[in-house]
Amino acid sequence: MDEQSTPAQYHQDRAVRYRIFDSIFMDVPMARVRFNVNTEYAYLQNFKVLQNVFARHEIERPVLVEQLLKCRMQDNLEFLQWAKRFWDQHYPGGEYDALGRRKGSGAPPATQPRAGAASAGSARRSGSTPTTGAARTRVATGTGSASVSVLNQEIATQREAIAGLEKERDFYFHKLREIELLLQQEVEEDPQLVAGDNPFVKRIQDILYSTEEGFEIPPEADVPAAGDELETF
Repeated sequence: MDEQSTPAQYHQDRAVRYRIFDSIFMDVPMARVRFNVNTEYAYLQNFKVLQNVFARHEIERPVLVEQLLKCRMQDNLEFLQWAKRFWDQHYPGGEYDALGRRKGSGAPPATQPRAGAASAGSARRSGSTPTTGAARTRVATGTGSASVSVLNQEIATQREAIAGLEKERDFYFHKLREIELLLQQEVEEDPQLVAGDNPFVKRIQDILYSTEEGFEIPPEADVPAAGDELETF
């Protein structure tokens, strides 16, 4: 492998996504993929390349550009996991010249479909998973193996980050729940707190109960009880 990718680099330019599918089909226009981009316009141009590849090979999974552009970990994690499964099923093996393909050279698309590409197409049409001997025994070499290694590292990093965010979410949710219960108790004892010219309590209630698009209340089973040990953030 002439170009090494790390999880950080992958998160920045997402180039490994295109290499994954190019290593299978060998017809992704890698020379048009912009590496190390940092603008939304450039990301959109790259995603158009990926969408065209999916359409050409009748890959039914949609490329949810808006969600992926937002860099939400759950969306990217799901896409990474799916991409790895797809590569495991359809990669035909052999060497892959990442540098040559990026420069517009390297192994050109073959006249006849490669084994992995043909298997992928037939599997999509039949709705089944390839079970050929080549699919079961293919050897992952070259950039294909390195790309999957990067995917595995990125998936592990995303999972760890999500677990940390969920723990922090539950911590603050529990604190807000305590405030809510305390406020309810005070209002029950003195209803005038939410009446008349004292908008303070009403304002607190408005803040507690306001939501944003996509907000989900954690299941009760996932929220720590009042007596549980909670880490201070």
